[in-house]
Amino acid sequence: MLTVGVDIGGTSVRAGVVDPRGSVLDTSRAPTPAGERALEDAIVAAVEEVASRHAVSAVGLAVAGFIASDRRTVRFAPHLAWRQADVADRMSDRLGMPVVLEHDANAAALAEHRFGAARGAKTAVLVAIGTGIGAALLLNGEVFRGAYGVAPELGHLRVVPDGRPCPCGKNGCWERYCSGTALSATAVELLAKHPGVSTVLAREAAGDSRAVTGRRVAGAARDGDPLAKRAMADLARWLGEGLALVADVYDPEVIVIGGGVSTSAPLFLDDARERYSAVVTGAGHRPLARIRTAQLGDDAGIVGAATLAREMAASMAKHNSRRS
Repeated sequence: MLTVGVDIGGTSVRAGVVDPRGSVLDTSRAPTPAGERALEDAIVAAVEEVASRHAVSAVGLAVAGFIASDRRTVRFAPHLAWRQADVADRMSDRLGMPVVLEHDANAAALAEHRFGAARGAKTAVLVAIGTGIGAALLLNGEVFRGAYGVAPELGHLRVVPDGRPCPCGKNGCWERYCSGTALSATAVELLAKHPGVSTVLAREAAGDSRAVTGRRVAGAARDGDPLAKRAMADLARWLGEGLALVADVYDPEVIVIGGGVSTSAPLFLDDARERYSAVVTGAGHRPLARIRTAQLGDDAGIVGAATLAREMAASMAKHNSRRS
């Protein structure tokens, strides 16, 4: 049984045909449109493109937003047009096949549990570090969604009272200190305090501080730039601090670090592990979670959403056979 997973982010819509072993056989991609109808048109076009080349039976949508617990409705998506939208039913009507929704971090965590870095773990947490922080919790291999489908919003744990403002409305959220956006903000702050330390980043910031992106800072740190390395060390510190909080609450067996920033893990992950092991409650007197980088990369959301769609289609087929 082949199914389609669609990863719907703020910048792109990516659809992939996935087999039961978690392999992505075919893909299509399009920019994410601004309007609600245009977004749904783009999803239909992406699914129909790959479905024209493969016999697929169901579709899973991995959405960067709050999903209702029945996985039929998008309650809110900060970078997408949907607000309290019955997306699953609308897409199912247009595509002529079953459609299920899932939060993108949940979908990625499910994929890593079935096929990647969290395989076999009873309790696992995914921390997806990109523009912000997405997170997911698996208990006995099942996604924990909370009472209303929005858990766990780990990126908005407040780690610095009265700290950097966050688009969520609070100040000092974890993702303001541990993300691609945070890496950029830290570098700009360091440049203001130490303007002569980094010639490369200082030159770029002189024209427009927005040019000092997280990706650019990571590249400069890889090249040995001292200020960029300090910014990366700050991210490592806050990653370790946040993971200690996560471990205090959930006591996971495995923590998987994913998202775009994870591609630079060699620059920060060892330091983050060291910080985590030093500040977690009961340090030195308890087993520690294994902290691993994601194995499925950008395909995790697609694979997880397609896996959920396969399970839904199998359940529906079983129910229908019983009725007949």
